Amino acid sequence: MLERVQKIAQFLNDNKQGNPKIAIVLGSGLGNLGQIVEKYVEIPYKDIPDYPVSTVQGHASTFIFGKLNGVDIVVLNGRFHYYEGYDMKEVVLPIQVLKEIGIEKLILSNAAGGMNPTFKVGDVMIINDHINLFGDNPLLGKNEDKLGPRFLDMSEAYSRAMRKTAFKAAKEHKLHVQEGVYIGVSGPCYETPAEYRMFHIMGADAVGMSTVPETIMARYRGMEVFAFSVITDLGIVGQVENVSHEEVLKAAQTAAPVMEKLVFEMLPQL
Repeated sequence: MLERVQKIAQFLNDNKQGNPKIAIVLGSGLGNLGQIVEKYVEIPYKDIPDYPVSTVQGHASTFIFGKLNGVDIVVLNGRFHYYEGYDMKEVVLPIQVLKEIGIEKLILSNAAGGMNPTFKVGDVMIINDHINLFGDNPLLGKNEDKLGPRFLDMSEAYSRAMRKTAFKAAKEHKLHVQEGVYIGVSGPCYETPAEYRMFHIMGADAVGMSTVPETIMARYRGMEVFAFSVITDLGIVGQVENVSHEEVLKAAQTAAPVMEKLVFEMLPQL
């Protein structure tokens, strides 16, 4: 796997422009941020040797190297999910590649169902912790000691410093944000009312089908992580409604301006 990662990284290094230290991974329906980046070069996943391609509607599947608010960044407009049939090593392959091209800080976004009764559709929730209910972990198997520790400390999965920067930016620009715990599940089914209730009792405020494996790998490889969810549907007791992927995409696109503004204002302070 490491040889493959290094091969992909070399291809990107040969074709990229700029010197990004920050990467942003865009979740379902959140690809509009890629449109406001001052692009140096855009590389479709399908043009990268031995690199997977996302099969999910709402993921454009491109690397964007560019500048946003004066900061060199790389944007991954599309991710890979466990429910697509990829194993965990493949799901986190992009994170490994990002480390190899010099990324030090990672911003993850996702669309999620909200279970906190104070949440509403369209809220942005800054993730302060997570619960892994995938039933799998990208670090299973033989450890590569030169890449990271056998037993990974996860006491600060999400950077306190980056969260502080986000809350400061939100306050300065009057952006309404929430904060809470994200629970990651395999999908692809949306949750039953009983599952929503159980997850909230367990301590989760939002649920989704991504982010947790990426965070684990990023921390393993020594990157700081900041993540947030756009609340696209509600699983609050007594308020669980039918939900479709199309509705999730629509809600994410409606909430995207707050997410875009938050990231835009955070970047120069990171």
